[in-house]
Formats: sequence, structure tokens, C-alpha cells
Amino acid sequence: MSSNEDFKSPVTPTAALPSNQSAAHKPFRRSYDQKMDLRRDIIERESEDLYLPAFTTKQLNFCREALKRLKMKKADTGRRLIDREFETMTVHRLKSYEAIGRMKAAQLNVNMRKNRYVDVLPFDETRVVLNVPSGGPDTAFDYINASYIVDSSNDKLPTFIATQGPLRSTVGDFWEMIFQQRCPVIVMLTSLLDGNQEKCAPYFPVQVHQSRVYGNWCITTKSLNYSRHSIAKRVLEVQSSELPSVSHTVLHCEYLHWPDNHVPPSTRPIRELFRCLLNVPIDAGPFVVHCSAGIGRTGTYCTIDHTLRRILDGDESALDIMNTVGRFREQRVGMVQTREQYHFCYEAVIDELEALLQLSMNEYANAPVDEL
Repeated sequence: MSSNEDFKSPVTPTAALPSNQSAAHKPFRRSYDQKMDLRRDIIERESEDLYLPAFTTKQLNFCREALKRLKMKKADTGRRLIDREFETMTVHRLKSYEAIGRMKAAQLNVNMRKNRYVDVLPFDETRVVLNVPSGGPDTAFDYINASYIVDSSNDKLPTFIATQGPLRSTVGDFWEMIFQQRCPVIVMLTSLLDGNQEKCAPYFPVQVHQSRVYGNWCITTKSLNYSRHSIAKRVLEVQSSELPSVSHTVLHCEYLHWPDNHVPPSTRPIRELFRCLLNVPIDAGPFVVHCSAGIGRTGTYCTIDHTLRRILDGDESALDIMNTVGRFREQRVGMVQTREQYHFCYEAVIDELEALLQLSMNEYANAPVDEL
């Protein structure tokens, strides 16, 4: 196998995607076209101090109920229920010939060299399509190994773009995507190297006030802060060499201690990423998440973030994490690769619900008497 993440193409049987999920063939439409004002507190504050929404009594009650139900499942003898869910998804994964038939653009000779792993390819109907100068379809130039991950049933949820770690030859395409889609956030979940194997090409300046040119794009690190939970948070400025007067600002959150094919030692850093993204308006544009292949760690983070947002919105179906992962796998092959990663989704959601409920209790206890 070409990927160190033991990719086995575990996807569920696919149904026809909703028509508005086929938007991969046109640029993402934002609700507004102004530059996002990334607040300094996202960069400088610890996640405990980041803004959290005021929870209503109804929300708190639902969070308590959701926490109770998820903990009961996790406490099942030998964790058999969660194991059975993962096994069910594996049994019902797409056959390789079925998946390959939906990945025609990725398999073109001109595009195969743009894939980090030959067995991790985007589906045609959900792939991100780059604009080309001619304005017409041209898969020799519009291809990038990236997929929209959309929940079309809830407009209160962000659209994610799940993508591979850029290759040295595709870094320019990566920044083209960020600029064209006006992506406000990049979540990086992989180190550049694992031993002698490159997992992701360098694609941004590491130090503050540094600038680097990647193809047609000049990237400048405007600010940088490290959190106590091992998250490096940067504000990056993206400028085109063709339109130097036009720039785009991106929040870049980097977590490098998530081992390939495994899970972090604690859920805390991943929950910090969730709180950072909770402060970003969902209508600012798609949130980009990547690891090396763009399916294992990427799928796990997207599942955790997506599930927590739906629970906070009172969506009871969010507790069906197997269904969430199954729908994600219909949009990008292999999202949440391993049994360990699937268990980690439950652990992170449970830990964050417990933390949010504790924070709410503390705020209630410290509130002035006239506010109680």
C-alpha cells in the first residue's frame, strides 16, 4: 500500500448525493464577499478563554441527555457496540471497482501525479474543482485531491474541505484553492516528515513576519502563538502575484502530535481546535482540514466537530456517529480509517460535552444574584 495509514477503502454503500452537494463543479458561494476579520483573541487566548455561546436551558438539558447516552454506549462491556458499528461500516464498504468508477478525473494520466497516494482519490461528484483561466472545463488544470464534506440538511453547519497534505508540485494548487474558495481556516493534523517519508510538503512560512512564494502565491505569516495544548495558531496572508493588491487572510491551526494511523494521547488539543473553529463564522467559506492522505485524522476531526455542533443545535440524530461517518465516506473515501480513530470520536465528543457542561455550571454559580 502506498499510504502508511493502512488504507483499505472502507466506505459505505453510496446513495445519490443531494443536488446541492454536487456543487463541487462550481466555486463555493459565500453569503458575503468581504475579507474575514480574524479576531486576535483566537490567536492569543487559550481555548478555555475563547468565546463560547451562551447555552439555553433547553440546550443544556439536551447536552446532558446526549452525554448520558453516549457514555452508556462507551461503557458497554468490551466496548462491543462501538466496535460493531465500525465493523458494520467495514463490511458494507464500496467494492474497489465501484469506487474507481466514481474517480475518473483523479485517474487521468495528467492528474495521477497530483495524488499523494494512488489509493486515496476524490469522487468526481464531490471533488473541489479549481477555476481555470479559460473559464471552461479542463481537468488537466482544474484538478486537486480535495473533497467537499457537506451536511445539506443543516445550514448551521460549516462546509469542510478534506484534502491531502500538499505535494511539492501541488502547493500552488493548494493556495489557489484557498484563495478561490475564500477558505477562512486551515487545520493541519500532520507533521511534514515521518522518519524519512514526506507526509506533507512545506507550504507556509513557519516564523512570524516571514514570506514565501509558492507558484503564483506569496504567503506571509502575520502573527503566531503557541497554546499550552501544542496548537500553533498563525494568521497567514495570501497574495496573488497577478493581483498583488488583493489579499486573503487565513487562520492556520497546526497540531503535529497526532501519530499517523493512531490517535492523540489526549482529546484536549482536538477539542481546542473545535473551540477555535467555533469562533469562525460558518458563512465565511469552507473550512479546510488535512493530514497526509486527508481521510484518517482528517475524517476523525471532521466527525468530532460536526457531531458537537449538531448536539449544541439540539439535533438528536447527531448521536448516530456511525451514520455521520457513513455519510462522510460517501463524499470522500475512507474517512475515519481505523477502529481506534472511531473510538476516539466518541471519547472527544464525550469529553467536550462534560467540559462544556462544567463551564456552564461554573458560570451559573458565579453569576450575580440578580441574574439568577
